Parts: sequence; C-alpha cells; structure tokens
Amino acid sequence: MATEVAPPRPVAMADLKGRVDPDWCPGCGDFGVLAAVQKALVELQIPNHEVITISGIGCSSNFPGFIETYGMHTLHGRSLAVATGMQLANHEMTVLVTGGDGDGFGIGGNHFTHTMRRNVNLTYIVMDNQIYGLTTGQTSPTSRIGMKTKSMPFGNIEAPINPISLALAGGATFIARGFSADQKHLTELIKRGIRHQGFSFIDVFSPCVTYNHDNTFQWFRPRVKKLEDDAAYDPTNWLAAMEKSVLWGDEIPIGRFFERNDVSSLHAAEPVLKAGPLAHQDLRIPEDAAKSFVDELM
Repeated sequence: MATEVAPPRPVAMADLKGRVDPDWCPGCGDFGVLAAVQKALVELQIPNHEVITISGIGCSSNFPGFIETYGMHTLHGRSLAVATGMQLANHEMTVLVTGGDGDGFGIGGNHFTHTMRRNVNLTYIVMDNQIYGLTTGQTSPTSRIGMKTKSMPFGNIEAPINPISLALAGGATFIARGFSADQKHLTELIKRGIRHQGFSFIDVFSPCVTYNHDNTFQWFRPRVKKLEDDAAYDPTNWLAAMEKSVLWGDEIPIGRFFERNDVSSLHAAEPVLKAGPLAHQDLRIPEDAAKSFVDELM
C-alpha cells in the first residue's frame, strides 16, 4: 500500500517571526525592511529552511536575530565575504545579506566591490540611514555635506559616496533603491532581487529617527518615484543608467531599479556597451565567477 505524502504547508508570516523581538528604536525604518523581507519570502513561497540571512555589525545588522531563517551575525564589514562562502557551499540556498551604510560602504567597502565584480548570486539589502546609529550618531560614508554629528559637530566636510554609482561601475547585475515606508513597493523590489540570478543590490532609505534628524520620513517621501509615473523608464537600459549615475552624478530615484540579464561570460571578447560616451570602456559583467570556479573543481 502506497504511503500518501501530505503536501507542504504554505509559508506564512508567522513562520518567519524571529524568536527575539526587534530592539530598534520606535519609529526606526528597519522595522519596515524586516516586514518587507518577510512578505517577499511569503509571496515567493520560499520556506525558511531554504534561506540564510547574514549580517555584519550595526543596528540593522541585528537583522538575522529578528527573522526565523538560518542566520549568521558576522564581523564588521565582512558579511559579504561570509555570504560568498555560504553561497558557494550550497547553491540551492537563498542567501540574503543585510546591513547598514557604515558596515557596507565604510569598513565593508572592499568586500562590496569585489563581491559585485564576481557577480555572486545573493541579495544584499543595505538599510541606508546616513548615520552610524549603533555607536550613537557619527558621520557615515553616505552622510550629506553639512550634517552635524557627534564626530563632526561643525558639519560634515566629506562628500558622501553614491552607492548606486559604485554598484553600476562595480558590476552588480541588479540595482534598486527603495524606501522603508513604502512597504508594498519595497516588497516587490526585494522579490525581484531574490529572483535575479546574480548579485542583487538594494539600497533602502531607512530613516534613523534617533540620531539623524536631517533626513526624516518627511524628507524622503517626496523623493519616492513609482515606476508607473514615467512611461519612458526602461529598467533594462544599463547604458542610460551608467551615463546618468556615473558621468553626471545623479542617483537612481527611490523606487527605481536596473537589471541585467544578458550577462556575458568571463571569456567574452566583446564589450557590453556599444555606443555612447562609455563605449570605449570594456564594462563587461561576468557570470558568477566564483560559482563557475567551484563547479569546475567538483
């Protein structure tokens, strides 16, 4: 007599509730990011035993403790290095990396660059609040010029980095910018990032209500641009993104994304860009080079 196997139970939000409640400040944007990640996994029906969440150090890097998946709370700025090892060890896992702008773009900037150029298949979600929150309010790599903080009480004199430009130039094949208060749209961006085969970078504006009083929810909200607002917007026009963000210094507005699916191989001789100001540069984006290397050894 054949034994009937019960169909798997659908993934629900309750399955992803962490064993520890978030200890972020009331009103912190990171609550919205946590909820959006949970909703994305539910809508994609990815069971929690097939997900690992890896983080560095910082307020937002406490994320793995607040969601019921496999998780690792690693060293400051080293989350992407650990996540690369995890992805190579088990290609079937959905690898999520979470952190903040200080962890990711400061001490972790080197790993950010090299994980992008290797196009490792993972999703990197940065909760960008433009301040060091865990250490109570110092200037971060994305703090605006003139912002007064504990480390620069007379105003920040350093130009902020542009994470979107870095990602475009570094070789990330999915780049998006979201807003923690726009829950529905952020969930969709995260779903797109998870489904994308390659390095997905999602820069999320997540206001710090305690230590950053310049960039509040009200400051971010007018900057949200929905995809349907611009019929001419083409998320696959990588050349236009390069020309706008790299050459002119403009950033992808909140709510936009760019995606490359025509990823050329490591041995391709032809540059991706055919025309325009960047045509003379070879900006080929490789397939997952690290995974290819491991596959050859197996």
